[in-house]
Amino acid sequence: MPFLVWLPEHDQRELEGHIQVFLAEKNFEGCGGLAMTEEIKVCIAAQACLLLLHRHTGYYPSLRSVVVYPSTYFVQTSRHLGAGIIEESQQARLGEAWQEGTVVLAWDAVRKGASDLGLGPNIVLHEFAHLLDFEDGRTDGAPLLDFGESRAARKSRYASWTRVFGEEFENLRVKVQRGEEAVLNAYGATNPAEFFAVTTETFFTCPHEMQKHHQELYDQLREFYRQDPVQWTPAN
Repeated sequence: MPFLVWLPEHDQRELEGHIQVFLAEKNFEGCGGLAMTEEIKVCIAAQACLLLLHRHTGYYPSLRSVVVYPSTYFVQTSRHLGAGIIEESQQARLGEAWQEGTVVLAWDAVRKGASDLGLGPNIVLHEFAHLLDFEDGRTDGAPLLDFGESRAARKSRYASWTRVFGEEFENLRVKVQRGEEAVLNAYGATNPAEFFAVTTETFFTCPHEMQKHHQELYDQLREFYRQDPVQWTPAN
């Protein structure tokens, strides 16, 4: 995992401590024939705990289990088409996060994201960003921003977050509709919750591009995560 080398030494030590707590608290389960190993556990824990550096927060308190498949897995989905018609299908997935306390991941995608941090999508960062979003009981792309500030300061922070994320979400939706290229993954235009997860991925995997093209968005995430990946990741 190259990003472990890129991190400043004091961050590496903090991350190691977080990993140990995460491994002690969470249950890991292999599915689809996958035999659980220490490599798998540590690889997932390291990426998940990257989101916790410098932040006064719990270790994903609602999370109980991490379920891991060898590769892409399929889930049964249904969609109501109207007039009493239900369409059922198999949907391929690489990961998902449940508010009930489970994260499901595909191991090959996890491993690729760990080795390619700075080069592409990262399923662990994406799904664990959803868990941060869940912590206030809502799935709306606005995680808890309260770090002990005064009521006025919290109100100002939420107002700034809402403005920046709202404008950026709408801008991405327009770009996707027009078929234009964007720094942010088009999946982020699905809804505000996916937008937050996608921007979290981009913040850590492509920070230089995000800062260049989405300065205000980068600044909001830098304040929330209390990290500045531009300072420790190599430029693409």
